[in-house]
Amino acid sequence: MNWKLKVQGERWFPSEIPFSDEMKENWGDWYCDSEVGKLRAVLMHRPGAEIEGITVENYEQYRFRGAINPEKARQEQDALADLYRQYGVEVHYVGEQRKDKPNAMFMRDLLFMTPEGAILCRPSIPARRGEERAVAKKLGELGVPIIKTINGDGYFEGASAMWVNRDTVIIGTGSRTNESGAHQVENELRNMGVSNIIRTEIPYGSIHLDGYMNMIDKNKLMVFPWHVGYDCIRQLHEAGVEIVELPYIEELKLGMSLNFVALEPGKVVMVKGNPLTKKLLEEHNVEVIEVDLSELMNGWGAVHCMTAFLKRDPI
Repeated sequence: MNWKLKVQGERWFPSEIPFSDEMKENWGDWYCDSEVGKLRAVLMHRPGAEIEGITVENYEQYRFRGAINPEKARQEQDALADLYRQYGVEVHYVGEQRKDKPNAMFMRDLLFMTPEGAILCRPSIPARRGEERAVAKKLGELGVPIIKTINGDGYFEGASAMWVNRDTVIIGTGSRTNESGAHQVENELRNMGVSNIIRTEIPYGSIHLDGYMNMIDKNKLMVFPWHVGYDCIRQLHEAGVEIVELPYIEELKLGMSLNFVALEPGKVVMVKGNPLTKKLLEEHNVEVIEVDLSELMNGWGAVHCMTAFLKRDPI
């Protein structure tokens, strides 16, 4: 048999286009590189059957601070979602959550959004592990890339990291994020061009960064100064970030006054009942929109805890 001699090989070359340049076409229009860029889309979980039966006798075993009225809690979260929609934010919901996961409404803990997709978290508390499976399913339905699932001996919760700007992210380690989890997140962020990772220890008196710091505007961060570490503040100063100190410990701890979400630079949604914090924000030219989450806060979470960002405009 005569075979015609041909050049061997596949005779083509792979595309060198970066993932981020093709993401919108192949996956969807998802993006986040800040805590304050105009908010376009969020992921939430409307409390379902899993929050029923949390009473004065058993709330502590669920790590709640008190019993919870399911209907009132749902009404409060519905009002928050309606407020988001009023400001043009698409609200997506995780469904089919396990009935033994009453903390699943705190969506920020379960994913951390980046310019190239979501980092799927692994909670530190065994009772919360498994919540992320329903989140992964919803992200797949929406077309949000999952660029990393925390694995191995790592654990990491989304509120342990905070965007400062496209170049800078704060990552905290503590009871909810260990070194292995933080290292996995840092690797992914550096792979997509984040050049400045500020590592800090989350103190014993807080579980997440949003318990004592939050961005209020472009390069402007409000902090509770007795919890934030010196090295963290020094690096933020070097990065050109203005620090606004919040001294009102009762509002911070009981009123969760820093647990807010920015709709855009200089405009935040925060829980009612924190007049001193509200005044301080307004003194720094921040518009404050208040919501009543008094029932939901019995789960030790507020606006920021319940809101996972899926899309923000670049700043």
